[in-house]
Amino acid sequence: MPPVEDASRHYARVAKAIAFIRAHARAQPTLEEVAAAVHLSPQHLQRVFAEWAGISPKRFLQFLTKEYARGRLAAADTLTVAEAAGLSSTSRLHDLMVSCEAMTPGEIRAAGRGIDIGYGFAPTPFGDALLAWTPRGVCHFAFGAAADPRLLDALRSRWPAATLVHDPVQADALAQRIFPRTLTQGRIHLVLRGTNFQIKVWEALLRIEPGQVLSYGQLARQAGSPRAARAVGSALAANAIGFLIPCHRVLREGGDIGEYRWGSERKAAMVAWEASRASAAHEALQGRENLPESRFARLPHPSP
Repeated sequence: MPPVEDASRHYARVAKAIAFIRAHARAQPTLEEVAAAVHLSPQHLQRVFAEWAGISPKRFLQFLTKEYARGRLAAADTLTVAEAAGLSSTSRLHDLMVSCEAMTPGEIRAAGRGIDIGYGFAPTPFGDALLAWTPRGVCHFAFGAAADPRLLDALRSRWPAATLVHDPVQADALAQRIFPRTLTQGRIHLVLRGTNFQIKVWEALLRIEPGQVLSYGQLARQAGSPRAARAVGSALAANAIGFLIPCHRVLREGGDIGEYRWGSERKAAMVAWEASRASAAHEALQGRENLPESRFARLPHPSP
């Protein structure tokens, strides 16, 4: 994975390519047509995708098709059964382990009184983002540019009594932990502010591994409220911690990307980016399993 700054710069072009492809899906544009639409040569577009996603544009876009999405949705219940049996997907080799805790009703009523909240903008593989954290963990993650005053206004409205401390250095370090250059396991703790039902939905989301997707109905069942698909959608819309609480992994029943608080192109990019990385991890594991035992024994093992 390239440095986060380079990945963020590449994302702007990737997002334009995705928007063009989705707008002309029936015509099935060629690589040359997509490259022309984003004002790059085909070779340069190939290089951007290779550096940003690790695969070619053609293969990346396969992860954006409805057919692929429907297949993943059909497999979702099987994957849930496998996880309940103690099996793990290959993405766990390079997963970001996210833990969380809910704020108490008293803490929510206090609106952050007596708490210092650090914040800052930092580049990510999906564009710039505003990150904020309390001494207990990350409490806010919103995509957007520092020049947009609505992002800071939204943070202040959620924590009106807190003291906001601008700390761009720590924000950049946090982004580096969330999106490391090398595929290694990391740990991030979240502080959640929501209703009991929203917390249940967000906790169910945290059990969805990168590369997996669920429909709203499937997520409702995982959250223990099988008839509450519409309420699940409202809980996703209320999520103020993007990417880390992966509401981007929830698709419509037919495989459509659907709406996303920070833009449907960004959601499509996240789904395909994670699918490509999960696929690469699976292929790497298959390659390791096919090595002679003497060679396999010399390979480094992932951290527990």
